[in-house]
Amino acid sequence: MNPRTLTLAGFIVAAALTRLLPHPPNFTPVGAVALFGAAHFRSRWAAFVAPLAALFLSDAALELTTRLELHSGWLARGAGFHAGMWVVYGAMALVVAIGLLLRKRRSVAAVAGCTLAGSVTFFLVTNFAWWMGYDLYPHTMAGLVASYVAAIPFFGWELLGDATYVTVLFGGFALAERYVPGLRSGAVAPLAAAR
Repeated sequence: MNPRTLTLAGFIVAAALTRLLPHPPNFTPVGAVALFGAAHFRSRWAAFVAPLAALFLSDAALELTTRLELHSGWLARGAGFHAGMWVVYGAMALVVAIGLLLRKRRSVAAVAGCTLAGSVTFFLVTNFAWWMGYDLYPHTMAGLVASYVAAIPFFGWELLGDATYVTVLFGGFALAERYVPGLRSGAVAPLAAAR
């Protein structure tokens, strides 16, 4: 594996594992990891697999640390694996698809727009599934609207988390590329050039 791919994977795994640290509900790196992987991996396959694998790894770590009772607060009541996790993975795949738009243009405006679009997509998909799967709200249009309205505080944390982690991931990797030429997408490894 080349240094660029290893560094990208390291950024993604490190960000995903921050889910184990105390944080407000929904203030996680998950959406940012999906956008970052989509924008930076050369292979579309890797763009989807790496963020989803990191999400699975962090879910497994959350499951283990929760069972070992290593968390406090609201995080202690959670679990890494849950019945609706496949909806979360599907929503993340949609966010990766949005992130593919950043492959050719990574301006601040483009990244901000994709971050907002990814956050809104994740919010709409996962809350729709929650509304459909549980009887907390009537299965009517009014019930759907009420469930979305009740989830707005969580959306605020989600958007703030996505924006924070997008800034760290995209900004951190841009700095790394600037100071380590071998990480640049067009860079050729010295051994490969000698063949």
